[in-house]
Amino acid sequence: MRKVSFFSLNRFGGAKSYRSIGFYPYIMWLFFLYVFLCGTYCTADISCRNEAGNPVDWFIIYKLPQFKIGSVGTGLDYMYLDSSMKTWQMSKFLVNDSNGALGNTLKLLYDGKGYKSNRSAYVFYNDAPPLLKYSNRYGHTKGVLLFNESQGLWLIHSVPHFPAFPENGYAWPSSGRQNGQTVLCVTYKYQQIPSIAQQLLYYNPRVYNCSLPTAFQPDLASLVILCQGSKMPWVSDKNLEKLTSANGESFLSFAKSRFWIDDIYTGWVAQMLKVDLLTETWQRKEHELPSNCSLPKHTLNIRRIKLPGPVLFYSHFDHSKWCVSKAYESQWTCLGDLNREDSQAWKSGGLVCSQNPTIYQAFRQAVSWYIGC
Repeated sequence: MRKVSFFSLNRFGGAKSYRSIGFYPYIMWLFFLYVFLCGTYCTADISCRNEAGNPVDWFIIYKLPQFKIGSVGTGLDYMYLDSSMKTWQMSKFLVNDSNGALGNTLKLLYDGKGYKSNRSAYVFYNDAPPLLKYSNRYGHTKGVLLFNESQGLWLIHSVPHFPAFPENGYAWPSSGRQNGQTVLCVTYKYQQIPSIAQQLLYYNPRVYNCSLPTAFQPDLASLVILCQGSKMPWVSDKNLEKLTSANGESFLSFAKSRFWIDDIYTGWVAQMLKVDLLTETWQRKEHELPSNCSLPKHTLNIRRIKLPGPVLFYSHFDHSKWCVSKAYESQWTCLGDLNREDSQAWKSGGLVCSQNPTIYQAFRQAVSWYIGC
């Protein structure tokens, strides 16, 4: 746990005493500098940031794989979509550029030294963290939770070894270049953070970097457990939580623990939402689960993705994890952590789902080919 005290005008004495000796303009300059710095790094509302660095309610990044049908790319290009847009657009930035949406969102920590602040808190988790060896003791889940006393963001992604430790600055790992990846960032008011923290207990995430100042701890007992690396308490098999973004948009958070042994897509999400799902996950041949039509609602594997451009690529070059309802009327889209393969039935993790029509159209139109039963 890290704390820091930002300087106060009180340490310089009152403005009145300096005015009398001609230092009033100097004190005013310090005052405005303080307001600027603290407005940027101390008390500013934390939120997802777009490509221009402005706050947005949510954004989604689809990082393109290096190997596409008919071409080989950089492995760093990405499609971008946020709450102010109607469809994907190719970003003018590469994903390793700190001026893109991801870099802008994490600047509070990286550029603003926010990781030293006692007025904000954050949690980095990844089953394959940077600089550390992989361990299968944890949930198959990756993300960032960053917030202050006003609001914060929950960033869910599929990228191993990301993000870097805050003191090392923004960087994109080499392991994140070859395959496609997805990132979902949603801005939430502080009142939603305890619910997200409770979901993370089900996830059993590998927390590799965390700052949770004392002021936040009474509300967030779940994060205290995770940040201290304490033995995980027993939690029931799974939990569904309704979340509301800062601008009032509804999301459903599905969180499954290691005690619920099943494919999250087939056994829970499709049946709970009462829709047939088209699923895109990274499947290894020796462990992949076939499309499933044994339950009332079916789960069908996507095999080829098409994004604007057009950009075409096969599922086996895509490490992202998402699904959409097959029928256009339902308009469900989910992004998250788990793959459709046998070993992941024993893994904890989750999905965040939305009925936003823009998100649905973007992903439903990306389905180029899927395997029926």
